[in-house]
Amino acid sequence: MGFGDLRAASGLKVLNGFLSERSYIEGYVPSQADVAVFDSLSGAPSADLVHVLRCLPGVKKPLGQYGPPGLADTTSGSAPSAAKEEEDDDDIDLFGSDEEEDEEAERLKEERLAQYAAKKSKKPTIIAKSSLLLDVKPWDDETDMKQLEALVRSISMEGLLWGQSKLLPVGYGIQKLQINCVIEDDKVGTDMLEEQITAFEDFVQSMDVAAFNKI
Repeated sequence: MGFGDLRAASGLKVLNGFLSERSYIEGYVPSQADVAVFDSLSGAPSADLVHVLRCLPGVKKPLGQYGPPGLADTTSGSAPSAAKEEEDDDDIDLFGSDEEEDEEAERLKEERLAQYAAKKSKKPTIIAKSSLLLDVKPWDDETDMKQLEALVRSISMEGLLWGQSKLLPVGYGIQKLQINCVIEDDKVGTDMLEEQITAFEDFVQSMDVAAFNKI
């Protein structure tokens, strides 16, 4: 059963033929069947569909426009009156809504930034460090290597920690001091170490970085 698509010309043609032999969709008086079919129509049918045109003719109005004059419609769920709609329109703030939305968006943005900053501050800061192996060479075999090492270890700065050391032969009876240290990359550089170590010019001929490893 059915009429096809009642919003298309083909469906309306079927409905028109159906009503050519009937007064109503079902039975001999208007019923809910007529209402269902009428509500399915997309608009007024064309003039040649004479039988469809008599199907619940007229324009459906709000309930408050029917009945005796001088009595207002108070039926629950009926369409709101024009006065009510106008009153509702008066409640709409046409000028402050955008500003309020902008303020709310800005507030949410600030809250999220604060939460991100708080979360980031709780994370432990990773300190970049490096392990250096330094070769410190004296001028000759008469240099006091114990004193030379003491002078090197006397260099103190934030981010510098001296480690183990040993003496290694260079040749002709000369030994070099090989000493390990750990530095914080942001605070201590190899140029700084070289400058301070070679400042002991009576003992140190040169300084070289034998090994450099990130920790």
